[in-house]
Amino acid sequence: MAHTSSTELGAGERQELLQLARAAIRHGLEQGGRMTVDPQEYDEQLQRNGACFVTLTEQGDLRGCIGSLQAYRSLVTDVAEHAHAAAFNDPRFPPLSAEEFEKIDISISVLGEPEEMQVVDEEDLCRQLEPGVDGVILECGSLRGTFLPSVWESLPDCREFVRHLKIKAGLPPDFWSDDVRLSRYSTYAFAESEG
Repeated sequence: MAHTSSTELGAGERQELLQLARAAIRHGLEQGGRMTVDPQEYDEQLQRNGACFVTLTEQGDLRGCIGSLQAYRSLVTDVAEHAHAAAFNDPRFPPLSAEEFEKIDISISVLGEPEEMQVVDEEDLCRQLEPGVDGVILECGSLRGTFLPSVWESLPDCREFVRHLKIKAGLPPDFWSDDVRLSRYSTYAFAESEG
């Protein structure tokens, strides 16, 4: 099946995905389970396989973020599943309450295809990365971590960005090895707060 390119999403489709994410969370609060999505009820563009992250914030503070790096199911299914997971299954936070539901802001980042990077060392990595644009996947053995491009806003220095990414992957901040595999990707992000 074709992959959804984030740049192909129109304003109506972006709004539809944000409404779907909120409906999936409401369903979880009211029914206690995941909402079933029938991709056939959506535009062809949203039926295509897509990978996304759904981020919840409350007054600007992170309240949950879950996603996938590989497109393996319809974008609408991916959005609904990750909205539910960000609200109720992010291990960093307690499950979202009904009181919080009205206060959260939802944003969705649709990922482009990851592109493998060839780097010699951390300095070389920072020369190649474009802050604010590149999302990064770091893998070493069974360990893996990723930062969306939006993380550059809180970690604008590349060395700090990479150190924190290694920590997120379960590695020491000063770790480096020839076994480290890196990929970068772009995202197309949109949020309820944008109207």
